[in-house]
Amino acid sequence: MVKKYEMDTQVHVWRAIHRMTQQELADRAGVSRQTIMQIEKNRYNPSLMLAKTIADVLKADIHDLFILTDKE
Repeated sequence: MVKKYEMDTQVHVWRAIHRMTQQELADRAGVSRQTIMQIEKNRYNPSLMLAKTIADVLKADIHDLFILTDKE
């Protein structure tokens, strides 16, 4: 049986801590503002590489930004 997960994001929280706009984060991560917006609304799951890049930009641990929970 394949395990299923749900992902919740705290990117918007960390972005606010750094007083950064979606556009600023997008520019630093090399993606569009729409991508950041979709990630923050849990409508798009970023690749591991993009998740790591966002974590680096926000000076956060990837586990603090993207929280996986078991889906029942």
